[in-house]
Amino acid sequence: MNPFNIGELKIPVPIIQGGMGIGISLAGLASAVANNGGIGVISTVGIGFIDETQSGNLRKRHIDAIRSEIRKAREKTQGILGVNIMSVITNFSDMVRTSIEEGIDIIFSGAGLPLDLPKYLGEGIKTKLAPIVSSSRAANLICHKWKQNFNYLPDALVVEGPKAGGHLGFKPNELEKESNTLENLVADILKVTREMKEKYNKDIPVIAAGGIFSGNDMFKIIKQGATAVQLGTRFVATEECDASAEFKNAFVQAGDDDIEIIKSPVGMPGRSISGSFLREAVAGKRRPDVCKYNCIKSCDPKTTSFCIASALLAAYKGNLADGFVFTGSSAGQVSKISTVNKVFSDLREEYDDEESKN
Repeated sequence: MNPFNIGELKIPVPIIQGGMGIGISLAGLASAVANNGGIGVISTVGIGFIDETQSGNLRKRHIDAIRSEIRKAREKTQGILGVNIMSVITNFSDMVRTSIEEGIDIIFSGAGLPLDLPKYLGEGIKTKLAPIVSSSRAANLICHKWKQNFNYLPDALVVEGPKAGGHLGFKPNELEKESNTLENLVADILKVTREMKEKYNKDIPVIAAGGIFSGNDMFKIIKQGATAVQLGTRFVATEECDASAEFKNAFVQAGDDDIEIIKSPVGMPGRSISGSFLREAVAGKRRPDVCKYNCIKSCDPKTTSFCIASALLAAYKGNLADGFVFTGSSAGQVSKISTVNKVFSDLREEYDDEESKN
């Protein structure tokens, strides 16, 4: 495993921990990953909902919560920290501005095209920007729009394939297309980054994500041109993960047959672990009476089959009767609760084993 740079940021291990919400990747998990040489990522989505003892309006609660979480993580690590900010959340601007004010090292942003993200940067700001894309078309559009409107190019690109957990940037009928395999997507987006390098002399690392679980997976995709990888599922079943024990054990207990694609209220397909809540939602038994959170721009409470914020918040707290668990395609490979340090150690060993065969 080789270290790599994102601008002047030096990352010792080419592993980025995926930003998982609500509440799955907070200061605890992010700092542990950063302490092991990767990039630890705090998920901002719904962060103000987590501590229900806090008073004040929701906007202020979200701002206070992300500020507090970044500071807690900084107290635990000298490593590289990022935040994941979905572009479809209604408080996108607040989350970006607050993260930059707190000196976050890097912002990852997907679930839509963050076409105006560079406008939040200013004189002396060192925060790096890494869009999450699922096609070369999206990567190309972001690069050209950012360059045209802000004279800025992405500092890295995360390429998220159809085997990722949570919301997927594909239509349901596109998930199994050969052209959309992670390997093919990485190859396509490398063409975009090479063009940017030739035109503007800027290196844009390509970070592969979606379905990567082992060091063997890492070696293969890095050999094909990716600079680094992003993993989410393997970090959920760790002691440092910020989710409840019940949430983590859902991964330990899940088999391959328990993983399904759902229709999310956000308007995208999502990969999750099957459960009674999702069955009831499909049967129309979980329709919300009102919108409690106003969290996602694309969610229509009049037509949605369930409130995704309520469901993910319940699951984070361990109430799987009223919630569900997002997962990547490899959840069936999780067999026990581990530690972040052990995950890194195992990934290195698996990577070295694969490398020795080649």
